[in-house]
Amino acid sequence: MRILHVLTYYRPHISGLTIYVERLSRGLARAGHQVTVLTSQYDRALATNETMDGVTIVRVPVLARVSKGVIMPTFGVKLRRLLPRFDLVHLHLPQFDGAGIAINARLFGKPSLLTIHGDIRLPVTPFNRLVQPVIDVMNRIAGHNVDRVVSYTEDFARHSRYLSRYAHKLDVIPPPVEVEQPGHSDLEAFRRKWGVTQAQRPLIGMCARLATEKGVEVLVQALEIIRQTRPGARVIFAGPYKDVIGEEAYARRLQPHFEALGEAWTFVGSLRGRELSAFYASCDVTVLPSLNSTESFGLVQVESMLCGTPSICSNLPGVRVPVQTTGMGEVVPIGDAPALAEAILRVCDNRARYVKPRDFIAQHYSTERTVSAYQSLYGSLIRERASQPEPA
Repeated sequence: MRILHVLTYYRPHISGLTIYVERLSRGLARAGHQVTVLTSQYDRALATNETMDGVTIVRVPVLARVSKGVIMPTFGVKLRRLLPRFDLVHLHLPQFDGAGIAINARLFGKPSLLTIHGDIRLPVTPFNRLVQPVIDVMNRIAGHNVDRVVSYTEDFARHSRYLSRYAHKLDVIPPPVEVEQPGHSDLEAFRRKWGVTQAQRPLIGMCARLATEKGVEVLVQALEIIRQTRPGARVIFAGPYKDVIGEEAYARRLQPHFEALGEAWTFVGSLRGRELSAFYASCDVTVLPSLNSTESFGLVQVESMLCGTPSICSNLPGVRVPVQTTGMGEVVPIGDAPALAEAILRVCDNRARYVKPRDFIAQHYSTERTVSAYQSLYGSLIRERASQPEPA
């Protein structure tokens, strides 16, 4: 199959959405499919065309940025030039261009689907109050014009006002999750590099972008509570934390809190491979204190579990599913720092009760399982379109 993925940001930008599409695209390429990603050239230093891991990446120049969205005047032209070459178009929302992509796929007679990775909720400003309704309409147009809509979980789909419109064409496909197993040398190297000692307990991990919806301030408050009785407690934060697109004001607001915590809060930047898995395995617990439905799952929870570390998350639709499915962690009320602090201590003090075998976690979540499900869905959509009579 010849598959075109379309999304606003792709690697090297780091988010759950970009990691999802990267893993899916690589898995499809390994399975012998021709995969192309059409995305933005959000950084002018990035090549407009390149191939990575068997996946072709086409980047469209960006003229301007509106909040986290981008304006690409030549995007429509590039899309229409590419469409005839493909058997199927796969959109990934949120993205501002979703409506135009879905309409063009229909005009070109290409089967299409979209995966919803989370709702768009812009920060509340006078300008965004005008933009948000426009985005909502564009997303509805996209959903109306595609053939199928995919959600990570039934839980998120049941609670999403957006997805409730498309129950008649909804598929649920668990997300692709993969993480390398760290060796003893990887663990030792990570702990040595970041000064991890036995005295720093509990060692709490968070892997995310420094972004408003992630609820980082809730973890800050929880850490302050924990350190009243466990003065050695420490947070290690893995992921982008400098110059995160659209989150500059949020970072400035939290900076005094990070400075006050000093060595009890450590940013280690973006990690990959066995360094990432060594981070997970070094922690006593990881947390995902997300605040709203822009978060629909949290791949990092399952990555942590696969490395033997329990995870604690907010009681958000979709986000709570990995813990509920595996029992490897706890779910806490949204934005409740005292409850998060209590859960962290409870899990760390009774850790053996929560830890599950790696094979048990992998039965529920893996890239191979996700790729297989999408291959079946793609094939059925292509066959359905081929069986339809040509318009008169």
